[in-house]
Amino acid sequence: MKVLLHAMRTAGSILPAVLFYLLLAASPLLAGNNYIVGPGDVLNISVYNNDDMTTTVQVSLDRTIVMPLLGRVTVKDLTVSQVGENLTRLLADGYLVNPQVNVFIKEFRSKKVFVLGQVRQPGLIELSGPITLLELLSRVGGIEQDAGDTATIKRTLEGKDQIISVNLHNLRTGKDFSQNYAIQDGDTVMVSKSAMCYITGEVSQPGSYPCGKKSTVLQMIALANGFNGKAARGSVRIVREVDGQKKIYKDVDLNSTTVEDNDVIVVPESFF
Repeated sequence: MKVLLHAMRTAGSILPAVLFYLLLAASPLLAGNNYIVGPGDVLNISVYNNDDMTTTVQVSLDRTIVMPLLGRVTVKDLTVSQVGENLTRLLADGYLVNPQVNVFIKEFRSKKVFVLGQVRQPGLIELSGPITLLELLSRVGGIEQDAGDTATIKRTLEGKDQIISVNLHNLRTGKDFSQNYAIQDGDTVMVSKSAMCYITGEVSQPGSYPCGKKSTVLQMIALANGFNGKAARGSVRIVREVDGQKKIYKDVDLNSTTVEDNDVIVVPESFF
């Protein structure tokens, strides 16, 4: 995986398609140990050189399992790797010398995840097994063209809400694959909508265009294929809503003035 990530970063900012799908295929391995076990999951548990301790257990509704020697053990809010670590610690406490415990998921329960926002198939998604954010977005048909660069994952752990913010641009281009979080049962994933600005007047292609926080007026005009021959380039203005009131900024500097969501850029006609 480190080799793949290095290859992506040295190849440039755009993630090559082949590498992208290799990473996507490898993601269940990345997510597996971070999967939080829950009611209905079936675990295979083995202890090295102690065949009598090998067992297959199902997680009960109260999030416990029954282990030889140990009896009932809680696994609430524990990942697969944490279950193994906990069992190792318990067995080492007077039962076995230097126990080596391996835990694997034999059967996954069905997990429910809400996917909302700018995706092609939003709604309640039922999934089985570990899944990462990229896999989930693929499962719902991908993101819409007007999707923004941010996704949020809302989850509840031990009664407390957590919000995880993801830079989708960095994730999808391979700049920060660490943000390909493992999705948990009950998560709500929201994909933001891109900020949109509107360009009207003497440009080649008036219309609405996505605009980032640092986009300048000149960059937005370039998206509209530039000025046409009638444009008064020194008289461009921005119409912006501020505190519910419409405000007009006249003769803006094309290079230094940045736009905001829902701005209207007006390019007037030159009469000279």
